[in-house]
Amino acid sequence: MGTDSNCQLSSVNCKDISKAYGDVQALKEVSIDVEAGELYGLIGPDGAGKTTLFRILTTLILADKGTASVGNFDVVKDYKKIRSSVGYMPGRFSLYQDLTVEENLTFFANVFGTTIEENYDLIKDIYQQIEPFKKRRAGALSGGMKQKLALSCALIHKPTVLFLDEPTTGVDPVSRKEFWGMLRKLKEQGITILVSTPYMDEASLCDRIALITNGQILKVDSPQNIVSQFDKILWGVRSDNMHRLLTDLRLHPAVESCFSFGDTLHAMLNNNALTTTTLSTWLSGKGHKNVIIFPIEPNVEDCFMELTKQ
Repeated sequence: MGTDSNCQLSSVNCKDISKAYGDVQALKEVSIDVEAGELYGLIGPDGAGKTTLFRILTTLILADKGTASVGNFDVVKDYKKIRSSVGYMPGRFSLYQDLTVEENLTFFANVFGTTIEENYDLIKDIYQQIEPFKKRRAGALSGGMKQKLALSCALIHKPTVLFLDEPTTGVDPVSRKEFWGMLRKLKEQGITILVSTPYMDEASLCDRIALITNGQILKVDSPQNIVSQFDKILWGVRSDNMHRLLTDLRLHPAVESCFSFGDTLHAMLNNNALTTTTLSTWLSGKGHKNVIIFPIEPNVEDCFMELTKQ
């Protein structure tokens, strides 16, 4: 299904958005511009401000200062129009646990004055995977099935913009991969998608990303451009005692930073003269055995860690 006269592409814009909860500054002059039809990622750890920004953009709370719009609608003046034209999938499963799959979907369709049949084509690829369980209560679904039901409910009224707040948190890797495949298909149907996630590996699946921490945007660009601008030397390091290896590497004068990535440490250097042989000898002198050091290509998380130090 392509776009039609009832499904106009919509952009999302916010400028200098700030929000505080008491003494906690959740957002600090945040500005983003999401292009119509874009799959845009808000990438950052828990507590970075992602949910607060989404709640402002979906008119659930007011910003302390700044302006924002979804499509051509102001989030304050035109909140009713925004609520009828966007889909929102909050981080926690928020559907009715005691209602069946079908009853939940029917309820949300009725709220927006439509029916499952009218917009079935939009949700068909997603809903068909859970339709065999349509009489099952939502509370009895697996994490992946709950995810598909929540997405179907957010789409049933044919929104022009879809907000997904950490939709893959707590979901198994297979379901995560399936979910992102669904988002690519939805993008092809002309829906502007904003998705927040703490998973840095999901950043590469977006057209553009905004890296956020402590309520501030660190950088906005395509994942590829962000990675290509990383100009530090980066080595992967392993030994037989990874915990002590991390501690020792952080003490080396040529290691600017060091973080754990799975079974490998990523060591960023501030000295071009250091060689892998020299570092290996230094580590062996500290009692490390089976030391392995090799150059690696940076990923978005490496770039994020570097930006947080600036």
